[in-house]
Amino acid sequence: MDKILLSYTFAFLITFFAIPIIIEVARRKKLFDEPDERKVHKMVIPTLGGLGIFGGFILATLIGSPVGSNELQYFVAAAIVIFFLGIKDDILVLSVAKKFIGQLIAAGIIIKFGGVQITNMHGFLGITTIPHLASIVLTLFTIIVIINSFNLIDGVDGLAGSLGLLTALIFGAYFYYTGYLLYAVMAFSLAGSLVGFLIYNFSPAKIFMGDTGSLLIGLVNSIMVVKFINIADSSVVNFPLQSAPAIGFAILIVPLFDTLRVFAFRIVNRRSPFSPDRNHVHHFLLELGYSHRKITLLCVGANVGLILLAFFLRGFGTTAVIGILMAISCTLLALIYYSRPKNKVIEMTEVQTKEQIIKYHKVVSLAPKSVEAS
Repeated sequence: MDKILLSYTFAFLITFFAIPIIIEVARRKKLFDEPDERKVHKMVIPTLGGLGIFGGFILATLIGSPVGSNELQYFVAAAIVIFFLGIKDDILVLSVAKKFIGQLIAAGIIIKFGGVQITNMHGFLGITTIPHLASIVLTLFTIIVIINSFNLIDGVDGLAGSLGLLTALIFGAYFYYTGYLLYAVMAFSLAGSLVGFLIYNFSPAKIFMGDTGSLLIGLVNSIMVVKFINIADSSVVNFPLQSAPAIGFAILIVPLFDTLRVFAFRIVNRRSPFSPDRNHVHHFLLELGYSHRKITLLCVGANVGLILLAFFLRGFGTTAVIGILMAISCTLLALIYYSRPKNKVIEMTEVQTKEQIIKYHKVVSLAPKSVEAS
């Protein structure tokens, strides 16, 4: 418990005191997130909050981790890859292809060297043990989707940070109780960093986490959920859980379901799954007139409710629980979607010029009245 408290406190303090400095530097150097038609904020706001989250998380994890944690060096290496990926995209603009390659590299590190791999489906669709190659492909897909899910859900003040805090606390508590101290330290280090960040990010936000922060949250959660799936359904842990993949899915359901849905619709419409639009659940809630605070609290509340539902229904089996969660999520989304005022529906054109694509990405000012992109 001492290491957990140390990690959480250290991460919180580093992030909490780093963020004001980052805000001041960003303002002096004019490193802002510029508002445009797709974004919900109307003022230029610093977008380098991920620097504070990364610093707090990495330092607290390194200090609090138990001696002899062989996987740690590879998790840190993957986090550094994600950090440089995010910081480049926050300061300039990184192409989708380069971001995807960087994410593949980070995922490959934690699979090949960190031993993070889904090897058993625990009865989902009747599947148990899966072949090695299929296991690698499935794990790569899972990690990439989760990394991007937190990146894409980061659309209103406090939302991605609050969801990341929720998942970190749940995973951290479970790993601590079952004796997986390294993963517990990582989870609570992330939680401490996010609490320190959310003080400045909750509506009205003084700073955004940017891709540096959202990609890091996604990476850490992908490691956590794969480890959770691998151990939670085992009889050797203190608190075994039936239907572990379903519970893991429930813990991440708001960002994960939203991302899978948006990716599917973009592919059906013959667009890149990474192309920008205003079809995320937080956009729909904004069109209904909800404030940033209400959207964040509503999404977190829904996530908590679905986690509890999955926990109490775990005896029904993985397939049944995931099916119930998907049915409820689709129903709730349909209610939100068809309740929107029709005159506020905004659709993106299928064909966009290079200038439009840059405009819809996170472009920052590097000099007064100028925008540079690469």
